[in-house]
Amino acid sequence: MGVRIENNLFYVESKNLSLIIENRNGYLLLKHLGKTIKNYKGSNSVYERDHAFSGNPTATNRTFSLDTQRQIFGQHGLGDFRKPTIQVQHSVTEVTDFRFVEAKILKGQNGPQGLPSPHSMDDTETLVLMLEDSKAQLSLTLYYTTFNNDATIASYSKLDNNSNQEVVIHKDFSFMADFPAADYEIVTLQGAYAREKTVRRQQVEQGIFSISSNRGASGHAQTPALLLCEQGVTEDAGNVFAIQLMYSGNFEAFVQKNQLNEVRVAIGINPENFSWKLAPEEYFETPVALVTHSDQGLTGISHESQNFVLKHIILSEFSKKERPILINNWEATYFDFQREKLLELADEAKKVGIELFVLDDGWFGNRFDDNRALGDWVVNEEKLGGSLESLISAIHERGLQFGLWLEPEMISVDSDLYRQHPDWAIQVPDYEHTYSRNQLVLNLANPQVVEYLKSVLDQLLSYHEIDYIKWDMNRNITKLGNGLTYLETQMQSHQYMLGLYELVSYLTEKHSHILFESCSGGGGRNDLGMIRYFPQVWASDNTDAIARLPIQYGSSYLYPTISMGAHVSAVPNHQMGRMTPLETRGHVAMMGNLGYELDLTNLSDEEKATIANQVNLYKELRPVVQLGQQYRLINPDTVSNEAAVQFNYGNQTIVTYVRVLSVVETMETTLKLKDLDEEGLYKLQENGEVYSGAELMYAGLTVILSQGDFLSRQYIFRKL
Repeated sequence: MGVRIENNLFYVESKNLSLIIENRNGYLLLKHLGKTIKNYKGSNSVYERDHAFSGNPTATNRTFSLDTQRQIFGQHGLGDFRKPTIQVQHSVTEVTDFRFVEAKILKGQNGPQGLPSPHSMDDTETLVLMLEDSKAQLSLTLYYTTFNNDATIASYSKLDNNSNQEVVIHKDFSFMADFPAADYEIVTLQGAYAREKTVRRQQVEQGIFSISSNRGASGHAQTPALLLCEQGVTEDAGNVFAIQLMYSGNFEAFVQKNQLNEVRVAIGINPENFSWKLAPEEYFETPVALVTHSDQGLTGISHESQNFVLKHIILSEFSKKERPILINNWEATYFDFQREKLLELADEAKKVGIELFVLDDGWFGNRFDDNRALGDWVVNEEKLGGSLESLISAIHERGLQFGLWLEPEMISVDSDLYRQHPDWAIQVPDYEHTYSRNQLVLNLANPQVVEYLKSVLDQLLSYHEIDYIKWDMNRNITKLGNGLTYLETQMQSHQYMLGLYELVSYLTEKHSHILFESCSGGGGRNDLGMIRYFPQVWASDNTDAIARLPIQYGSSYLYPTISMGAHVSAVPNHQMGRMTPLETRGHVAMMGNLGYELDLTNLSDEEKATIANQVNLYKELRPVVQLGQQYRLINPDTVSNEAAVQFNYGNQTIVTYVRVLSVVETMETTLKLKDLDEEGLYKLQENGEVYSGAELMYAGLTVILSQGDFLSRQYIFRKL
């Protein structure tokens, strides 16, 4: 494994994954991307013949066309009529002709400056391919990094302006690959607010399929990732590629099947509302893309992606650190709270065994509703009945950790900060504001804003013993217009992301003991860019147990369970109005990082006893769920009335089954467990029955539930 250069071939080899590139007269052609090939001899080479209307770089050779060759980046104007992945305005054109000039191999950590990159790369190797357009005097450098123990390759690029003229980048994607003609399917994670990470699967047809966001965030409706699968792939069999972008802003990923049935896949910054000015001697680097492969179906690609995220994306100090069970006061009090209420809630939380108390929105400034005070990160001591420090001490004295909600990227017009710095809001001069949740977005493309937030938040975190931060972002970006010129405004959305990453990198490095959770009205910015700094994500504001099933199912496709917060909330549920049994709410939340979001002081003694039992049980099961390997047994798609998930860790196995609506005159479901030891014996905790692994996997486990809607079962096995 690693990087090899043999004659005109470049081998990039991670675990069970090969990327093979050929240098052919300066053109870089993709020869193979998939399972490992140690010695490539060209068996799958494109048969070169004269294809109608496919342009040729030389008049004397009609059989060679970039329109028919498989490539690793796409240029505009050279006869390749597929979507380009790089477009640079120079002189009077956007045509570029980058030709290979040199290759080298780097060892160890590398990545684009100011953008999130994988960590723990000491044992990695990177192939560096340098290309030049001598006419435009531009250099393009492509980076491909291998990982010995992961079936993943990281990719990004760098564009240098070596001319004496300003140039403008209009498109510069992080990764592209052309795949041979075959029947493919694509899987994406889409949805909306309160139903994030909805799994969509469809056939690749001729034309262009794309997902994108222009919201200034990756968004609830899209995830910066897609899976390219061979047709008919199942959970357990078939080839799958996962293409992901480590970026939290505007993105685009597309799949294009051309007239010859070849398939191009690419991912990068969304070119809509994006341009980047490069003065002479300046350079631009793209975000990092990750390419992961498995021939073990959808479960295989999930395990590969999840394991990579644990080892190289989530901060090392948190990737294997069990998450505390929390209580958040938001749905218990909203903005209407005083110290006495908070401490009553903390007292009840301690009684049932909860470990972390989180104070949500409303603790600062004149913040009595969501119409004011964002940006005024000054403690409202009158509302809290004293200092924040004294409240934190009171929580800690009760044996609970303390967490706090923040929304640093936002500003209210009715705030002291806005009255002092109205120009710090993102806006178009002479136009009225566009509001969302009656708030505006701070311009993190402005270095002054970033430095101000660094100072204010650093002071807050330095002078208070805070264990956990919930970092929210409750609107998307509109009316970009803070640039002095149109081109500067086109640069603003990416500059915003650079400012955000500078801010969160600074805070998480300086306050490395704090567990940061990313939130954007739930999962509105649930992506690898944020997970690189914030080890936990609030997957959705929707806490209804039944609605959570497809959200958690979709999240499991690429991200490890330990990154996902999941809470038990009150009934009727505040988002759906549904009445779901407390047992089912607990079982569903235990499929993630368990927490509670309800008023414990209003519950009956019986309900409190149930919660105490749930908390006590989860403490026993927590390593299995948060650190174990997950298997999707029944998927909660639109036609399914049930869902089932299995976790394996050490000698323990947990299976959770949920039936949505009651049924009549049907046979009970049989669950076939996965990845057990055939000869091993597994004891069911609830009744002491012992089964072989072979029986549980091949004969299965019959699930018996009483009549009724929204019911669930949890099975706990221990290997003897």
